[in-house]
Amino acid sequence: MSNRIEMKYSVMPSPIGDLTLVKSQYGLCFIAFGSSKETICHVKRKLRARQIREELLFSDDDFLEEKLQIQQFFNGERTTFDLATDLYGTPFQKMVWAEVASIPFGETRSYKDIAKAIGAPKAVRAVGGANNQNPLPLVIPCHRVIGSNGSLVGYGGGIDKKEHLLELEGTLSFTRR
Repeated sequence: MSNRIEMKYSVMPSPIGDLTLVKSQYGLCFIAFGSSKETICHVKRKLRARQIREELLFSDDDFLEEKLQIQQFFNGERTTFDLATDLYGTPFQKMVWAEVASIPFGETRSYKDIAKAIGAPKAVRAVGGANNQNPLPLVIPCHRVIGSNGSLVGYGGGIDKKEHLLELEGTLSFTRR
């Protein structure tokens, strides 16, 4: 009996560079910045850390809806996503991600705001750590989380991508570091 999970992946171009999309039978579980050559090892490492043995198969056909919605987002035609997801994370991470997912398009929140909203006002660093592990940037819009002083801080894809996404959303209330 095998405990391997079949997952599929595809790559799509975007204004912020290639995005590698990974999904299980339940939904989208990773969006990684970069081509599959650059990102698949990272995705496999994250899955193995969760005791998940995967078989990753390339498939463009299985990602038509995900690619459409992401392209609509970049084209300014979509402000929210309606996709099935399959999140791998701790209960605390999932709580943070749920709060981050509730930040409306064109708005930002600080790490401190997120910590307060989840009932853990002193857990600002832990919120930052959970945000850093967000497996679905764009869908869970961690680019909308900024420093308490309004500065852009930390983003897995790089500050340039965070800035691009905030500009796309018309969020100009941040201060560059």
